[in-house]
Amino acid sequence: MARDRSPIVKQSRREGMALAPKAHKVMVKKTGIPGQHAHGRMGRQSLYLTQLREKQKARRLYGLLEKQFSNLMKQADRAPGMSGENLLVLLERRLDNVVYRAGFAATRRGARQLVSHGHFTMNGRRVDIPSIRVRVGDEITVRPKSAKSSYFAGLDQIVRDAATQPVGWIKADVKKMNIKIIGNPSRSDAEPDINEQLIVEYYSR
Repeated sequence: MARDRSPIVKQSRREGMALAPKAHKVMVKKTGIPGQHAHGRMGRQSLYLTQLREKQKARRLYGLLEKQFSNLMKQADRAPGMSGENLLVLLERRLDNVVYRAGFAATRRGARQLVSHGHFTMNGRRVDIPSIRVRVGDEITVRPKSAKSSYFAGLDQIVRDAATQPVGWIKADVKKMNIKIIGNPSRSDAEPDINEQLIVEYYSR
């Protein structure tokens, strides 16, 4: 399975926002984009560069590769409604994002790893594909074997420490170690710092 292995802190500095909790401390000390000659690349940005950076920020925030992201944008274009909002809703409905939103992982990268390692079932069937799209009525549960692991034994503390805020379309039960999809996400449930119109404009060139 292809994935972006570049350091999340380096990505965060490039996009100008913390893409993971551990990036906050570093970005307080190190401002600006990374690289030996970064100061020479911080001039006035073109519209294209602004659009590109917004696309890269969203792609990295949700942990997708370029091909995955562009394919999702095509699906968003074909769906009724506004393409930008459709894109964010599709990103929110990914299984790895649901695990993260429920607080079962501190980061989306962590949630992706949990799903990839097969620690969850969805509607009674084992799943290991982070990009699976959830629907209303789906139920995601930690597998009995995985529930005995040290990670899930401390799930109470993990959920308390998670930086995620509760969302109305997901119902998480820490004691039963399950997540229920009780609604559909809206634009307000997605990341607020993304300007989806710039992403639409980037792909409309």
